[in-house]
Amino acid sequence: MSATATPSDDLTAEIAPEWRTWGPYLSERQWGTVREDYSEGGAAWDSFPHDHARSRAYRWGEDGLLGLSDDQQRLCFALALWNGQDAILKERLFGLTGSEGNHGEDVKEYYFYLDATPDHAYLKGLYKYPQRAFPYGDLVETNRSRGRLAPEYELLDTGVFAEDRYFDVLVEYAKLAPEDILVRISATNRGPEAAPLHLLPTLWFRNTWAWGRDTRRPSLRRLDDGADVRLVAADHHMIGNYVLACRGTPDLLFTENETDAKRLWGGQNATPYVKDGIDRYLVQGETDAVNPANEGTKVAAHYRLSVAPGATESILLRLSNGRVADPFKGADSAFAAAEAAADRLYEGLVPASLGEDERRVQRQALAGMIWSKQYYNYDVQEWLSGDPVGPKPPEGRKHGRNSQWRHLNSGDVISMPDKWEYPWYAAWDLAFHCIPLSLVDPDFAKDQLLLLLREWYMHPNGQLPAYEWAFGDVNPPVHALAALRIYVDERERTGVGDRSFLARVFHKLLLNFTWWVNRKDADGRNVFAGGFLGLDNISVFDRSANLPPGITLEQSDATAWMATYCLALGAMAVELAEQDRTYEDLAVKFVEHFFAVGGALNGLGEGAACLWDEEDGFYYDELHASDGREVPLKVRSLVGLIPIIAAIPIGPRLEQRAPTLMAHLRGILERHPELAAVAPARTEADGEHRLLTIVPEDRLRRILSRMVDPNEFLGDYGIRSISRTHAQPYEFHAAGQTFSIRYEPAESSTGMFGGNSNWRGPIWFPVNFLLVGGLRRLHGFYGDDFRVEYPTGSGKEATLAEIADDLARRLVAIFLRGPDGHRPVYGGTEVFQTDPHWRDHILFYEYFHGDNGAGIGASHQTGWTGLVATLIEQRARAQSAAQTQATPVAAR
Repeated sequence: MSATATPSDDLTAEIAPEWRTWGPYLSERQWGTVREDYSEGGAAWDSFPHDHARSRAYRWGEDGLLGLSDDQQRLCFALALWNGQDAILKERLFGLTGSEGNHGEDVKEYYFYLDATPDHAYLKGLYKYPQRAFPYGDLVETNRSRGRLAPEYELLDTGVFAEDRYFDVLVEYAKLAPEDILVRISATNRGPEAAPLHLLPTLWFRNTWAWGRDTRRPSLRRLDDGADVRLVAADHHMIGNYVLACRGTPDLLFTENETDAKRLWGGQNATPYVKDGIDRYLVQGETDAVNPANEGTKVAAHYRLSVAPGATESILLRLSNGRVADPFKGADSAFAAAEAAADRLYEGLVPASLGEDERRVQRQALAGMIWSKQYYNYDVQEWLSGDPVGPKPPEGRKHGRNSQWRHLNSGDVISMPDKWEYPWYAAWDLAFHCIPLSLVDPDFAKDQLLLLLREWYMHPNGQLPAYEWAFGDVNPPVHALAALRIYVDERERTGVGDRSFLARVFHKLLLNFTWWVNRKDADGRNVFAGGFLGLDNISVFDRSANLPPGITLEQSDATAWMATYCLALGAMAVELAEQDRTYEDLAVKFVEHFFAVGGALNGLGEGAACLWDEEDGFYYDELHASDGREVPLKVRSLVGLIPIIAAIPIGPRLEQRAPTLMAHLRGILERHPELAAVAPARTEADGEHRLLTIVPEDRLRRILSRMVDPNEFLGDYGIRSISRTHAQPYEFHAAGQTFSIRYEPAESSTGMFGGNSNWRGPIWFPVNFLLVGGLRRLHGFYGDDFRVEYPTGSGKEATLAEIADDLARRLVAIFLRGPDGHRPVYGGTEVFQTDPHWRDHILFYEYFHGDNGAGIGASHQTGWTGLVATLIEQRARAQSAAQTQATPVAAR
């Protein structure tokens, strides 16, 4: 047996659709999600808690431990475990709900996505399973008793891993063909004594038959097998027939993926065998809980192991779309070949000069992103109306959450922020995901950007769906930035840009841009407001809250995002105009709009708004009253730095590419010379160079002096989300109330937005990534002559490119071992810093401590934190270019 050649062998190879049929599309959590919530009050966490998950059939998807499924999640495979001590079978990850955690929801397990290829020909994940009873109750009660100022109570804190009494359970998948998958599960005992372990690899069908819409039921049944193999046939009317082969002689435990109504509500079960039957059989000792007829819709192969200290025991399985005569012949060499193909893939990403630790971080970041692809199924109309059979939604629901999004019908594989804490897509997260994903799978990245622009996602009014909890919320408009970035990167890498992709994205984004203009510029002054705009609690109050009549919020970040949107769409139009001149008219439109927005932000022109504060040298949000009064909210935060991002240099070549555009640009400046501040020009030997930026040069210098000040925004590991000067709280008084905000470098002290997201001091990767790019574009115009003190107060100067490079270095350093061997991301958690079985497994957190870089928030949000893979690639490319330039021409 040997693995066939797959696209993993070649970064430039197109991945055939059939190789995507099976992948890591199984969520780590389906319980507690909006789409499974049929409650009166819409309390998703309470409607479907973890305690129900083992007994209650899901309506919209499935979850499992380090599992995979087909791309419509009809047939699912995952790992289940029992150590002989736990009160329940370990079939899925456990975590705290929003009301249980002192800092919001939080997974309380240790698992790592170690490797993956974009075609899913090789996947490797690790789960650390305690040998003592899992402390479910202790985790809930202790965290619930702690206040917001106390740290979270983590699984390591419970002592359950003391004396290294745990198993490292490694799960590997190797595809021999698109629908022929080898599975190897290896358990290593890290403890001092032999310990029992029950391995239960589980195969089941998603329940699609119990809701009254399609009652056809698939089947699992035992086949005649040999002396050293157990076989299960899986037959489904839509995906065909599969066979699961299990090496050895495990018991096959069959049940049905049906709700245990008796356990949950004291009702009658529809079938004698139910979803938690295997748990009841093994853990509770109910011998009649599994089907002796060896058939059902859920089956587990029960392997009983006793693992010696330091020893590793492995089992093999094979899931294929047909019976194989000798299913495990040559399995070890097949896994070796699949892993070698993965090695070649990642070695091709960066030059050999890159350090081993950086390679490790990049590879695990991309592995986490590939593992975080999930099948997402949510038909809002059906969810609102209810099924012919099943829970009937309350009447009030028809006018509640997502009721304005009845057209939305998801049934796709989508890149998710996090398979446990955020097992749903978010519009601006997804845009950032696609940038690093394009390093290894540009086709998937492009398809993802196009997907959210399709008719069954985008609202008929042009709005993009924000996220499952409220599709109607507003995320920053970064789709255009991501699409343009992917287009340009692919053109530089291959020499050819995908114009078809660019045109498709462009036309759909025109609808979204129009929605922004019509819906988010309340007074028609080219100053925008979008609510919290993804920066959750960055202000003194919830920016999505209703304000008193006659008061509007004008946002520095929303206005800057719109200027950036103008520039990105304008750049797309110029690119497309090379083959179709009609696009040049659209480029003119976006330049016009850019000048209007840039002028409004800066107060350029008679009657223009202005969000610039001359005294402080910073951009602020403002409250604007209908009588003309304007009150700035003087919180120095990212909302005042985001204008840096809206910049693009243009050179003499644009005269040939878009002469109408350039003539129009000059015409605007002739009529409105005050706007020259946002379109500075210089003349060189090759002609006129110009910069479109909404931050005039003098204001840029003042903003930068704060941004690169260690006493304000500049941390050792990136740019903080709020200035450290707000360690002394800023207070705002209005309507007899006092609102305050302080610099909080770690967890949030407020319950706003669930309490587990904090933009009041920590370092966030997505905005830092954009700031790095903005500085590089500004350097493209100003060059090496533009220098600022860096860091502020140091007496040293640096160019904008040097600052950008150093910020990127600081961000990457979060994950790398320092001189002391410690990784900042793991803070003071000693086992992650020193234990050889922990220290090289990298977690990619939601955000990072503003002072020491420790990981905070969701522990597996590889999503946008996966941008570190792109920063590492950029760094390696820059090093390679520098080495090439330093090499004598003759040697080249």
